[in-house]
Amino acid sequence: MKELLLRLVYAEMLGHDASFGHIHAVKMTHDESLPLKRTGYLAVSLFLDERHDLVILVVNTIQKDLRSDNYLVVCAALTAACRLIGEEAIPAVLPQVVELLAHPKEAVRKKAVMALHRFYQRSPSSVSHLVSNFRKRLCDNDPGVMGATLCPLYDLILEDPNSYKDLVVSFVNILKQVAERRLPTSYDYHQMPAPFIQIKLLKILAVLGSGDKQASGNMYMVLGDIFRKGDTASNIGNAILYECICCISSIFPNAKMLDAAAETTSKFLKSDSHNLKYMGIDALGRLIKINPDIAEEHQLAVIDCLEDPDDTLKRKTFELLYKMTKSTNVEVIVDRMIEYMINITDHHYKTEIASRCVELAEQFAPSNQWFIQTMNKVFEHAGDLVNIRVAHNLMRLIAEGFGEEDEGADSQLRSSAVDSYLRIVGEPKLPSSFLQIICWVLGEYGTADGKYSASYIIGKLYDVAEAHPTDDTVRAYAISAILKIFAFEIALGRKIDMLPECQSLIDELSASHSTDLQQRAYELQALLGLDKQAVENVMPADASCEDIEIDRNLLFLNGYVQRAFENGAAPYIPESERSGVVSVGNYKAQDQQDTSAHALRFEAYELPPAASQASISPTTDLVPVPEPSYYKEDHQMSRSQPSGDSLSGEFGLKLRLDGVQKKWGRPAYSSSSTPSSSTSSQQATNGGISSEVGGSTSSQARESTHGSKRQQATEVSAEKQRLAASLFGKADRKAQAGRKTAKESSSTEKVATANATQQPAKEQVIPSAPPPDLLDLGEPVSSSPPLADPFTQLEGLLGPASASPVVSETPASSTSKTPDLMSIFSDDVQTGVTSGSTEPSLGVNVVAAKKGPSLQDALQKDAAARQVGVTPTGNNPILFKDLLG
Repeated sequence: MKELLLRLVYAEMLGHDASFGHIHAVKMTHDESLPLKRTGYLAVSLFLDERHDLVILVVNTIQKDLRSDNYLVVCAALTAACRLIGEEAIPAVLPQVVELLAHPKEAVRKKAVMALHRFYQRSPSSVSHLVSNFRKRLCDNDPGVMGATLCPLYDLILEDPNSYKDLVVSFVNILKQVAERRLPTSYDYHQMPAPFIQIKLLKILAVLGSGDKQASGNMYMVLGDIFRKGDTASNIGNAILYECICCISSIFPNAKMLDAAAETTSKFLKSDSHNLKYMGIDALGRLIKINPDIAEEHQLAVIDCLEDPDDTLKRKTFELLYKMTKSTNVEVIVDRMIEYMINITDHHYKTEIASRCVELAEQFAPSNQWFIQTMNKVFEHAGDLVNIRVAHNLMRLIAEGFGEEDEGADSQLRSSAVDSYLRIVGEPKLPSSFLQIICWVLGEYGTADGKYSASYIIGKLYDVAEAHPTDDTVRAYAISAILKIFAFEIALGRKIDMLPECQSLIDELSASHSTDLQQRAYELQALLGLDKQAVENVMPADASCEDIEIDRNLLFLNGYVQRAFENGAAPYIPESERSGVVSVGNYKAQDQQDTSAHALRFEAYELPPAASQASISPTTDLVPVPEPSYYKEDHQMSRSQPSGDSLSGEFGLKLRLDGVQKKWGRPAYSSSSTPSSSTSSQQATNGGISSEVGGSTSSQARESTHGSKRQQATEVSAEKQRLAASLFGKADRKAQAGRKTAKESSSTEKVATANATQQPAKEQVIPSAPPPDLLDLGEPVSSSPPLADPFTQLEGLLGPASASPVVSETPASSTSKTPDLMSIFSDDVQTGVTSGSTEPSLGVNVVAAKKGPSLQDALQKDAAARQVGVTPTGNNPILFKDLLG
């Protein structure tokens, strides 16, 4: 059965339906054999999820296995609980999981912490009273349990950072001891000490130190040590350095830390690896928020990344330029973005680039003319992907002008818009939203300056309507624009003849299937028959920006309604109050109530209500019913008893069902899996096609770029210099290098001034008394920053001895003899205690940590790697490379 179940897992992995075997996986979890039980848990975790109907059969097995004496069975049950226990079943297993936090095996404690973290992610309210357990597990003797505790603490700190400010010193001390290689060498990865614990601690410190000068001051020393000890030769070392830069960009700024982060960022940007360049661009985008001058030192590196054939690196560079945009370089950056937007085929990213171009143009536009030209380019090449509100904002800008009293400048703006749109309107395949803008502008201001005749503008609008016979929205805008031009000409007293082709278009739209187009066509015909005064009242000139007052209560109809009452009209009765009609909202409320009743319940069900005598005794009164009063119940009766309904329909008689108890309910469940599956498959297909197109495009671009670099090296360098000057405002690198010393001193003064400016605001906030620190060793802690090194005072923070009182010692001696309990993580053998030691036994093996690599460990790792069929390529094998060839 075990072999068959594994084959069933493989069949399900390939996409075949293996639901017939799910029950066998559930049965295998009940087996007493450990290999079969673990295989059953593995299969159940892969087959089922928390919403599956068979999960209720596994909950009882998980409860029994959590009480097992075999810790391997307990670990398997905890792993399955993380996957299968949903929000409704959490109370059934939560007490047992909490008890396992004190299990003697570290693997069980670690998985119990992970299970509580999973329960918190699914239902925070069910685990909110257990937050103190995470603080206690931070003091666990095992580094694996401590590292697992960092994950739930990180989620809790993201929700409420102020409640965990008291743990800043503890986190800093743990990070310091990890960086100093106090942990066993088994936690090393590529010769870096516990890198994933370091990364998680740096993320936590970044959240706790954001905007807090006092908390950030405790972090500067350990961050500086990590920068000094950083190893740029391995990927994991670069990852730790990158996380340090992210932490420094989040906490309160410090000049020395910013210089160290900028130096590391420069190494990333100068690397030949695209991955490191990507990290450098991202780190530079974080640092320029604090000090924009940092980007000027790397302007040519940014230009190289902008012209790199790697599309991912190019997109990240555009994000950096988006953050660096200001009024002096907005034209160059937006032009580059539009040029890149034209050449890509990814509609998702094209939409993002278009929205960024619109945002930058609206925020930093040097002139309205440039704004209109930029918007024309965006709409021309990505009009269907731009939000329709952007089109409305452009129409409003053209209508309102500069917002000043200069009418000449406003008329010049509108005239330039009309000229540009008349040149564009003849191009093929214009987006629908852009055509709507063109029709609106030509209708409002096409004949305003007298440069173009009304017949010419009407002919252009007719061409737009004829070129898009299936787009009713564009045709509606075109007819409305023609109506405005006729109205303006009639108001000015000019006589204009209707073009024959325009008359045929109006006749065609008068018989259109669209009621909107019909109405607009009839309004145009009616307007042609009005006089000058009436047209001025109906279509006032340049009134597009006037506010329209809407009478939501329709008070202008009060006189008409009063006269109708006097003539004997009946008052209006709302639909919900009419007899024999049930409101649609009642049906919706009933459906929602029925759906919510399908949840799993742990409390006892209510007793059924006592049936009334009237509902028990059958009624046989036959009364004529002219109309059905309850459509829903009649419809159900017609489905269940067609013969009775047909008989009563013939004689006009029906049973009176008022007050009769309803015996049959509505169907409970419905399935809607087919549309979602087809949609997902369609999305996957589209994703595959776009990736292939993107790959071919990037390869062609790479070949063309390398060829051009070999032929025109001198010209490219000169062009880069000019582009850098326009983006960063600095053209000469030599002059920039000469001013580097002065720039560093000025940036240091800026940071110091910013610190001095923000310090009074921070000191005014008096924080409340923090909750008691569970990691406190009983030593007095002052609110002011310590004068001595805090790390030497906090040695041995994580040991269990802090919780046990010392009876025979004075406070002074206990303070001076606090053991360094992080050394218990070492894998050395204890050498014993000296005879002259007077310290009481704390039940902890205190040994010295190993220095340097161990030959025996290296041989063991080599033998283990050869057992799995891997031939190491060196003394420090790279497992992924060796396994995958």
